[in-house]
Amino acid sequence: MLGGMTALEDRAAVRRLLDRFGFGPRRGDLDRGFAETLDRLLAPAAPVAAPDLPAPERPAGNQEAKKRANAARADQEERFAGWWLDRMVAEPTATERLTWFWHGHFATSEQKVRSPRAMLAQNRTFRAHALGSFTDLAGALVVDPAMLLWLDGNDNTAAAPNENLAREFMELFALGIGHYSEGDVREAAKALTGWRATREQDAARFTDKRHDRSAVTLFGRTGPLDAPGFVAAVLAHPESAGFVVGRLWFRLVSSSPPPADVLDRLTAAYGPGRDVAATLRAIAAEPAFRDSATTLVKQPVEWLVGLLRAVDVRPSALPDKTRKRVRIGLAGMGQVPLRPPSVGGWPAAAAWLTTSAGAARLTLARAVVAGADLTAVGGDPVEDARVLLGVDSWSDRTRSALEQVRGDPKQLVAIAACAPEYVVSG
Repeated sequence: MLGGMTALEDRAAVRRLLDRFGFGPRRGDLDRGFAETLDRLLAPAAPVAAPDLPAPERPAGNQEAKKRANAARADQEERFAGWWLDRMVAEPTATERLTWFWHGHFATSEQKVRSPRAMLAQNRTFRAHALGSFTDLAGALVVDPAMLLWLDGNDNTAAAPNENLAREFMELFALGIGHYSEGDVREAAKALTGWRATREQDAARFTDKRHDRSAVTLFGRTGPLDAPGFVAAVLAHPESAGFVVGRLWFRLVSSSPPPADVLDRLTAAYGPGRDVAATLRAIAAEPAFRDSATTLVKQPVEWLVGLLRAVDVRPSALPDKTRKRVRIGLAGMGQVPLRPPSVGGWPAAAAWLTTSAGAARLTLARAVVAGADLTAVGGDPVEDARVLLGVDSWSDRTRSALEQVRGDPKQLVAIAACAPEYVVSG
């Protein structure tokens, strides 16, 4: 017991670490110690070769050309999403888990961006800074082409300021609601004028004549301000560190906010360098991280990638028909990579536990395990499935349900993967 909390045993703590900072354990991962596992998760990732996505063509005015352009874009998006799922399954460090986290935090959707190439460039930025400095990440994202297209940065000019990017950056990305005024939003929009992106180019361009060079008053201070200055001012706000650290805690540890003393320690680790890896290491060191009462509902993508890792299946190795079922299954559960529903990202907790999502989850689990090698599920199938999935223990109710299908390993593992003990990470 720790201050009223019941701490997880070491093996369960390692499993939680792999669930929260990664996408769950592979076979053998739970045999390592907590410290070794944490060091491995926070180590630098090896470079990855991304898919080649040519710049989208600008279709001519006729309908057939538009259809071809839309089909080519859909094909690129599908290839990119499939490649990324492969990366999530394969990556042994926390890099892809944090790349996924930042995709939800700086939520940007291909539905409006309409350029898989721009989304891939943003994805590279997330990966490059996944465990690095939030300062560098935020600075890159405020002039990121996909972000500018998503939040109307192209419409933000000295002649006609657009407040979308300035508002969302402060409210959702770096500061939190209630810590800025409407005047701050209007003034910040001026600082971000002049940047323009196209769907065909890899980097945004700054056009001086579109930039408002008048003095900006932000958080009570007046002076000239550009995009880097805006980022620096927002991140220097006393509430920013707690907000960013709180979002990491919310998505990786618990939907309940950290106690004040815990938040103080974590923001100290985050520090002036706004160090994400140091923050994660500090999170893992908190007794609250091992509290057995803390649970998180796995998002559909996290659940799917965890299952693929457990049964040692790469998405790219699946038959075409099964890969299509994966896409349909994720859509049925309400979470498709590259398409968050809004700038606020995806929901959390019980939002993923609907009846329709449960049915889609079981269908998808059956499709995934159909081609898996489940020879490890043999002598005691119910217990073997628990070990395979990295579940600490089955409830009596779940064990009873699994006993009904113990003679069919694939059906057993599919159902086990949909059990509360696996869907809800303890």
